[in-house]
Amino acid sequence: MFEAGFFYLFATMTVIGGMGVVMARHTMHSVMFLIFCFFNSAGLFFLLDAEFLGIILILIYVGAVMVLFMFVIMMLEVNKAKLREGFLQYLPMGGIIAVALLIEFIAAASSGIFHTDAMANVGHLGQEVNNTVEIGKILYTQYLLGFEIAAIILLVALVGAIVLTLRTRKDAKYQNISKQVNVRKEDRLRKVRM
Repeated sequence: MFEAGFFYLFATMTVIGGMGVVMARHTMHSVMFLIFCFFNSAGLFFLLDAEFLGIILILIYVGAVMVLFMFVIMMLEVNKAKLREGFLQYLPMGGIIAVALLIEFIAAASSGIFHTDAMANVGHLGQEVNNTVEIGKILYTQYLLGFEIAAIILLVALVGAIVLTLRTRKDAKYQNISKQVNVRKEDRLRKVRM
């Protein structure tokens, strides 16, 4: 009973945070709602005995990614009037997608899978089970191929981002290490008679 109350609290706050991300008019408010949503999602992970995933969600997403989002949003000067100009042209397609999602949610909720009699009771694992070890075993045995493919895709994306942003500027001075190493003293030293 006590655990179910916390579940409904965290789930409700997560949904409210997600709605706030989409509905907030100011981009910084959207980021703050997303941080709120991540904290509540971490609370749900803690309730499911997945402490490692909850801590990772807080440390990596809230601590690093969202701080990066905040810096990028604060550095960019977003013209809100230009963003709102084309809003009405996307409204019909957005409405169709929203209605389709609503129908799917209602169908899933009324299917009987989420009925309290059909759901199994969650049993908590003992202290001898380590979440991090169990996640590592599954990740590096059963899902190793997918994990490696995701790592390669991220590496390609990183190299692509570097290549796209790397450009030579004419007003900047660059070092040529091979020229510096191969220099002779005759190239640099000049004797002057007085």
